[in-house]
Amino acid sequence: MSRARWVILMLFLGTLVVYWPAAGYRFTLFDDTDYVSGNPPVQGGLTWAAVKWAFTTFHSSNWHPLTWISHELDCQLFGLNPGPHHAVNLLIHALNAVLLLLLLVRWLDSVWAGAFVAALFAWHPLHVESVAWISERKDVLSTFFALLALLAYTEFVQLSKVQSPRSKVFYGLALLCFALALMSKPMYVTLPFVMLLLDYWPLQRFNASTLQRLVVEKLPFFALVVASCAVTYVAQNQSGAVQSLQHVSLVERLENCPVAVVRYLGKIFWPVDLAVFYPREHFSLLVVLGACALLVLISVAAWMWRKPRPYLLIGWLWFLGTLVPVIGLVTVGGAAMADRYTYFPSIGIFLALACAGREIVLRYRVSRAAFGLAAAVLVSCLGLTHRQLGFWRDDIALFSHAAVVTRDNGLAHVDLGFALEQAGRKTEAIEHYREAIRLNWQEAEVHVNFANLLDSVGQRDEALREYQAALRLDPRHVAGHDNLGVFYAEAGQFDRAEEQYREAARLDPADWHAPFLMGKALLQQGRDPEALPFFQQAVRNNPNDPQLLLYIAHVLASDRDAKVRDGQAALLIAQKADQLTGGVQPAMVDALAMAYAEQGRFDDAQKAGKDAVDLANYFKMTNEVPAMEQRLELYKRNQPFRQSFIETPKEPSPAK
Repeated sequence: MSRARWVILMLFLGTLVVYWPAAGYRFTLFDDTDYVSGNPPVQGGLTWAAVKWAFTTFHSSNWHPLTWISHELDCQLFGLNPGPHHAVNLLIHALNAVLLLLLLVRWLDSVWAGAFVAALFAWHPLHVESVAWISERKDVLSTFFALLALLAYTEFVQLSKVQSPRSKVFYGLALLCFALALMSKPMYVTLPFVMLLLDYWPLQRFNASTLQRLVVEKLPFFALVVASCAVTYVAQNQSGAVQSLQHVSLVERLENCPVAVVRYLGKIFWPVDLAVFYPREHFSLLVVLGACALLVLISVAAWMWRKPRPYLLIGWLWFLGTLVPVIGLVTVGGAAMADRYTYFPSIGIFLALACAGREIVLRYRVSRAAFGLAAAVLVSCLGLTHRQLGFWRDDIALFSHAAVVTRDNGLAHVDLGFALEQAGRKTEAIEHYREAIRLNWQEAEVHVNFANLLDSVGQRDEALREYQAALRLDPRHVAGHDNLGVFYAEAGQFDRAEEQYREAARLDPADWHAPFLMGKALLQQGRDPEALPFFQQAVRNNPNDPQLLLYIAHVLASDRDAKVRDGQAALLIAQKADQLTGGVQPAMVDALAMAYAEQGRFDDAQKAGKDAVDLANYFKMTNEVPAMEQRLELYKRNQPFRQSFIETPKEPSPAK
């Protein structure tokens, strides 16, 4: 085996080894619910309906159909077992390192310099977020296609120099891979500019007489850039992800840009205190001017050395240019910066460092010292990456770390509180919600989450105050009205509950929660027939949510009131829920059994009921099995299942 192949093999296997612990990690509550674990169209696997959804949705404030399709394929193959989802991210990352090495060998004609850059890319702790976070599949997948595009473009350039007809094939491949990268994550709108940089060095096509031709050559790429920017802006604006100048002023954005670039640069060289979320900060004028001065100084130095050392200018412009879409001029979400944004831009810095190191080695003949230094840097990266990877093992570790290494991080405390709540550590969760409210008192969602927790531990008076605080901060907060309605319904104060649901429905007629909750409240009062129109509205607003369909199928198949039961409708709804979840979820199959029994099809009910029990045992859902077995016994005696949806109110709290 040649030396280059050995290096490729070691790079690939080394990357798999260092990241392999992630294959045993869970889904995180931070976006993974939105992307996979709580996303019904994705959970249903790779179907034609799911592919259509992927190409037509702006879900999660983005248009990236290939990313959705990759998640759908994972669910088709692995279900909701998070380990293989993590492993796919890891595999793509390892392939990206290999593709980068192949590119660098072409550009630099040096296996070792290319290997150093590729290893830094593969093992740098800043990139843990892109690999260990299932929701960041878009990051590793888009980079995979972007690197393929650069490989094809490099081949196109080499073949066009000898006027080979095959050059057009590789041009087309470069354009196709670029389109696929944009369909995975729109951040790669800067890739045509990277191609122009490469034309200057190392491809050496750039001079005053060829500039116009090189730009014209990229016009099809720029056309895709314009289309991607337009679609992305519409997607993020419609979802409310893009923050207006009222929320984040232009001055705040301009202040954050140079400081964020310097912070990214600092974390490349000193990757400590890395966090999943960095809150926005207000910087003094001195800090902003200092950051600007440093960036200008580096830029001037790179420009002055552009002829003897062009790699410095190209590496620096690669880093700066590819950060532009995420630097904060267009503000999406509340973060000041994010580690994942360095995944591709950092290659420019690594490239400049490697080329500078190679020049020093050749000039001063210090190969042994250089090799030792490079090895020390890579070993340090491996150790730091292993440590940073450990924080992604679960939500409590992830958000605890973020709260420790950043200042005034309200989101970290909110998410840590929620993670502790899910783990049953409610007393600790309350303290973190209190801290989040202290830091982000103006954020209504914080108050709503805290109120939900207080309600769950019986502190209903304080919970009511938090709900009311949320609605004082934001009277149009739909979830706040819904949750306050649930609070009143639990206390048997149904008039007040219905007022909240009606207001939520008025504020957002397209949302499904308010009509669904109104229907449930009517069931709780024994007004079952009145609930049906509200459930029908909920399904019209959200026709593909398996849990919503499951609940309504239960009502139609098993309600004690004959005026409510509709076996045929129950069966159709249960079948859709079962189809959306891949036919392997016990609760959906159990609902099919209920619907069959209501229709008098007891043989079918027995078969579906037994399948539900078998699936529940297979997935170790032992708490569900006894109730399923009781229903199965009914079906064996040719009896349908009946239930009442009336609930005993909690201790009522007075309105304040």
